[in-house]
Amino acid sequence: MKALLFSSFFIQGLAMFFDEFYFHRKRGLPLWEKLGHPLDSLSVICCYVFLFFYEYSEAHLWIYIGLSVFSSLLITKDEFVHTSKCEASENWLHALLFVIHPVTLFVAGILWYQSLARIFFGLQALLITIFLFYQIFYWSYYDKRRN
Repeated sequence: MKALLFSSFFIQGLAMFFDEFYFHRKRGLPLWEKLGHPLDSLSVICCYVFLFFYEYSEAHLWIYIGLSVFSSLLITKDEFVHTSKCEASENWLHALLFVIHPVTLFVAGILWYQSLARIFFGLQALLITIFLFYQIFYWSYYDKRRN
């Protein structure tokens, strides 16, 4: 059962990998995405940092639900533009990411409730923070297609 729960994180990571290293590099990112994607990552980091530092309680659960809902809505902010800027396969991948994002946050909540994965939450926060810095530095300094 635990393997099934953790598989959602693997699926999300794999989808993010293809989105970032195939689609984004293929088409380049305009300024609004260069700014928006790190904000998306930051919203996810906040969720995992919260789970890492706070023990489960009913009050903390409501805060976590709020952070998760905010993050799940924030990541959809670009889709009004993506529909005209991206090819169909990238839009499909975004749809998959929009489905798996709240699933992983829900699974994280279950693991938190059961006190099963505190170190995992710290590792998730660390990995996403590294990805956040990659997003900022790659798209600001190394991408040759300045938009």
